[in-house]
Amino acid sequence: MTRRMWPWLRLLGGVALLAGLGWRLGADAALAGLARLDAVAVLVALGLGVATTVLCAWRWCLVARHLGLALPLGVAIGDYYRSLFLNAVLPGGVLGDAHRAVGHGRRAGDVGRGVSAVVVERTGGQLVLAAVALPALLVQPAPASVLAADLTLVVLALAAVVAVLVVLARARSRDGGVRWRRSLADVLSGVRAGLLAREVWPGVLLLSLAALAGHVTLFVVAARTAGSAAPVSELAPLFVPALLAMALPLNVGGWGPREAFCALAFGAAGLGAAQGLAVAVTYGVLALLASLPGAVVVLLRRDVTEGGDRHGRSPVRPAVGGRVAGRLHRRHQHRPAAAVQ
Repeated sequence: MTRRMWPWLRLLGGVALLAGLGWRLGADAALAGLARLDAVAVLVALGLGVATTVLCAWRWCLVARHLGLALPLGVAIGDYYRSLFLNAVLPGGVLGDAHRAVGHGRRAGDVGRGVSAVVVERTGGQLVLAAVALPALLVQPAPASVLAADLTLVVLALAAVVAVLVVLARARSRDGGVRWRRSLADVLSGVRAGLLAREVWPGVLLLSLAALAGHVTLFVVAARTAGSAAPVSELAPLFVPALLAMALPLNVGGWGPREAFCALAFGAAGLGAAQGLAVAVTYGVLALLASLPGAVVVLLRRDVTEGGDRHGRSPVRPAVGGRVAGRLHRRHQHRPAAAVQ
């Protein structure tokens, strides 16, 4: 019962946040930035979307290939665009990533390692974001109470990452009990082996920083579109934690925590809570527009085998040594793809 209710509770939590902000600040504040939206802002958003999507897809390729899975960059870009679009239009904000993980795993003939690759890729991005958010929080001109709330936000976001790992581990184990705990250990070991490997972490770090710069730039575009004239040096420390807030589970396609944080942070910085809400809403619309190429991928692409044999198995052998890769490989290599969903 609790498992069935949790998605609805997350959805209701996000709706409650948005409704509370609308009631407190008014619908006009939320829509103020949209009235100023023009073709230039949309084109810039689409261009930034291309750049950040390619960077994130490249990060995914780096991790997947280290885990022994074939993943051409062109295929990864299409899959990543599709996952961004699904994340934006579906509740929870992570269903696109789940689809991406399972789809790639099926094509590669190993759903377990496909899930691990996406978990490692997303975890790496969130860790880099959290590492940048901490100093950003320390330099923003906010009262101590707001700073404490921001630091709590970082802790909650990291806890959300751990919760995702637990859910994915349980999803990979149908029997529960000891088996799901063993699956969780496999996922965590895969994160450690795939993320901290000498051949992987420098690339993940650089690609994540570059993608983060693109997301912050889009936030600046949203701020200018919404009418904020504050200098970038004052806005950037507010935007990085706002991106981290989007990882919190109480959201509707990424909406809710981001708007609440921006209203709080802009108000504390003396920029106006209504202005913060307008910037966050404008950013959400621009991000949705930037993900629209993913809708084309949804319509045109079918999950066909890429680079494998007629059974969809990857010709690439595991590149990671140790117990994790061996255990995952032995567990799935002799089972048909349909049996390891």
